[in-house]
Amino acid sequence: MSLNFQENDPSLESQWRAIILFGKNSATYKFAFGKILLELASKGTDTFTLKEISPLFVNSILEHLKNNDKQGNSHSSTFLNACRKYNNDDINYDNLLNITEKYGFVNVVDAFQNVNGGIIANKFYEKDYNGANKRIVLRDELLKLKESIQFTNFNEEVEARWNLVETAWNLKVNPNLLEVKIDDDLQTLFIESDFMRRKDISSAKASLNGYQKGKCFYSFQDISINSRDENLCAIDHFFPHVHKIRINESGANVNGIWNLVLSDKFVNLSKSTKIPELKYLARLYKRNEFYIASKHPLGETIINQTGKTSSERKRFLQKQYDLSVNLAIQKWQPLTELEPLF
Repeated sequence: MSLNFQENDPSLESQWRAIILFGKNSATYKFAFGKILLELASKGTDTFTLKEISPLFVNSILEHLKNNDKQGNSHSSTFLNACRKYNNDDINYDNLLNITEKYGFVNVVDAFQNVNGGIIANKFYEKDYNGANKRIVLRDELLKLKESIQFTNFNEEVEARWNLVETAWNLKVNPNLLEVKIDDDLQTLFIESDFMRRKDISSAKASLNGYQKGKCFYSFQDISINSRDENLCAIDHFFPHVHKIRINESGANVNGIWNLVLSDKFVNLSKSTKIPELKYLARLYKRNEFYIASKHPLGETIINQTGKTSSERKRFLQKQYDLSVNLAIQKWQPLTELEPLF
C-alpha cells in the first residue's frame, strides 16, 4: 500500500511520509532518527557525527520510555536497557551517550530510508563511516524538503505516528476489540482499556494529516496542523453529524475514525451538513486503506468499524452513503479542487 500512497505523487514530501507511515517498525528508533533529521535540516551545516547527534537521539527515546516501556520487538536491547538504567538513575548521562553512539544507530541509519523492501527514490542523507568519526551527510533532498510548505507539519506527524506505534505494542487489548475514539473538545485520540481507563494517544490532526498528504481531503489545498497557522485545518465528518441517528441505526458510528477527515476550514464551512459527491466516497475508502496498511491502532479500529476485508469495507461505505443521500437535499463539492494525489 505504501507504493499506492506514492502512486500519483513522487514528491519528496510523499517519500518522507511513506518512510514514517509505512516503513517497517521493529523499533521506534526510526521516529527518533526522523525527528533528528528534521532538526538538522534547519541548521546551517550538512555533516554531523554520531557523537554530535547522540543527545538529540537519546533524549527523545528517554521521554517515550517514561510513558511506554516497550519501544521495540526485540526481547533485549543494550541501548534501550541503558536508557532504562539512566531513567532509573543507575548510570550517568555521559555513560548513556557513549552507549548511544556505539549501539543506538546500528540498524536505523541503514534501515530508515527503506520502504517496502527498497530504498526511496530520493535519499535524504548518506552515511560516511570511513573516517575516525562516523558521520551523517545530509543531501540536497532533505534541504529542499525544508522549503516545503508541509515541513512545519512533519515533526508533529512523526510524534503522532510514534505514539500510535508504541501504543499498539504496549496495549493489553484484543485487537478485535480495539477502538480508538476522538475527544471532540480536546481534538485528541484516546482508547479505553484496563477496566475502561482512558489512555490519551495523540493529537487527532497530527495523526490524520500524513495520510492525506497534508492536503484538504476535498480540495487538495495545503492545510496545516499548527494551531498558530492561518490555514489551520478543521476535522470534518464525511457523513454529517446530523445524520447520526440514521447511521447509528445501521450499526455504524458516525464519530468513528473511518468517517473523520481533515479539510480546509473554509471548505469545511461550505460543506456544512451536505453530502459530498459520490467520487469522494472512493477517496474515503482509499484513505482508510492507507491506515490499515500502516498497521497501528487506527487501522485496527477501522477494520473493526467497517469490515475485515476490502470488499466488506467498500460495501459498508456504500451503505452509509445510500442512507445519507436519502436524507440530503443536495450533493456537494468544493468550488476549487486541485489535482488529487490519492
